[in-house]
Amino acid sequence: MENNTSYNEVSKISECRACGSASITPFFDLGDQPLANSLLKSKDEFEKKYPLSLSFCNDCSLVQLNHTIDPKILFSNYVWVTGTSGVAKDFSETFADNLIKQIKENKDGYIMEIASNDGTFLKPFVNRGYKVLGIDPARNIADIAVKDGIPTECSFFGNVVASEVTSRKGKASAVFARNVLPHVANTKDFVAGLATSVGEDGIVAVEAHYAKIILEELHYDSIYHEHLCYFTLKSLENLLNKQGLYLFDIAKSPISGGSIIVFAKKTKTVETENLIKFRKMEEDMGINKFESWNKFASDSIVHKEKLNNILKEIQKSGGKIMGYGASARSSTLLNFCGIDSSTVAMVADKNELKQKLYTAGSHILIESPEVVMSEQPTAIFLMAWNFTDEVVKYLSSEFGFKGTYIVPLPNMPRIIKD
Repeated sequence: MENNTSYNEVSKISECRACGSASITPFFDLGDQPLANSLLKSKDEFEKKYPLSLSFCNDCSLVQLNHTIDPKILFSNYVWVTGTSGVAKDFSETFADNLIKQIKENKDGYIMEIASNDGTFLKPFVNRGYKVLGIDPARNIADIAVKDGIPTECSFFGNVVASEVTSRKGKASAVFARNVLPHVANTKDFVAGLATSVGEDGIVAVEAHYAKIILEELHYDSIYHEHLCYFTLKSLENLLNKQGLYLFDIAKSPISGGSIIVFAKKTKTVETENLIKFRKMEEDMGINKFESWNKFASDSIVHKEKLNNILKEIQKSGGKIMGYGASARSSTLLNFCGIDSSTVAMVADKNELKQKLYTAGSHILIESPEVVMSEQPTAIFLMAWNFTDEVVKYLSSEFGFKGTYIVPLPNMPRIIKD
């Protein structure tokens, strides 16, 4: 069927999203794919597909998508709810404690989160006596947060919005943006907004899926239209510096299979030993070199072949394969590998907003774990592989599942048995 993609919906970059350099080199084409979160009401429903490919900036080392989809298409109605993840809920407590230490327990101001989703990461601050404000572009998700007692404004964040909010509420003691910076098309304007949101002594915390882990563990499934940028410490620091924000610390996060959190201020301050070591590690390992990313592309093609062979062997032996986790990243995995409902009969997902819908491109029915497990699968394809331990424990305790798990990532695919 003809794609009918409008030129108003997609645009191609001619310069680096972070530094503006025209020296960008394409290196990995994953083909035309549907939007990862554009789940279907019917498997026969028409869907648009868009180019999905990467380039490398030869000046600042940023890995980035070549095409930008209109953010109103991507984010105005969102289906990912942070609170459905046990890992995210647990980490929200650790994150709050760490940030509170950075602001020295000052409760005079307020804590702002950009792309706050359902408020999961703001709730621990509320419970510790802090005033908070969330900003999120998805009305359906913002409403969930407000009903749960988290003040949330619905807006696409940038410097103009930051100026308007701070003119009403004053500067925040701290502003944090978790796994949202890689999603935004107005990259430089977004970071300028972060700087505007805090006072001279305020702290900006930015979390991003770490490109080193993507590179080393072959996380090509994290490449989809919502993720425009894939940051290393070097490329992220370069972007923040250009907007007057200077790093002083760095931490790790378990989210998205491995992320980094950088802490910055408007004035240069003493850097932690950990930050200094991180910079040197990146340089020693060569993760900011084009050759490393070119190899990543070729390794991804090998991975695709091996995963399909595993699935075919299970089917040949009469196995019934069900999926678990209709995540955005699983959409890239399924479509790049050409896996559809002829291989994976259904996908289980706890998120009720996704149930009864079909996966984008691959057209696999999404059902509750109860419905999927009632079909008595012999093998579970862990599409949400970054929550492997959590899912295996859940399926074992709730449903007594003792079969085979296909774990596609990290690195080459493997089979485990519970």
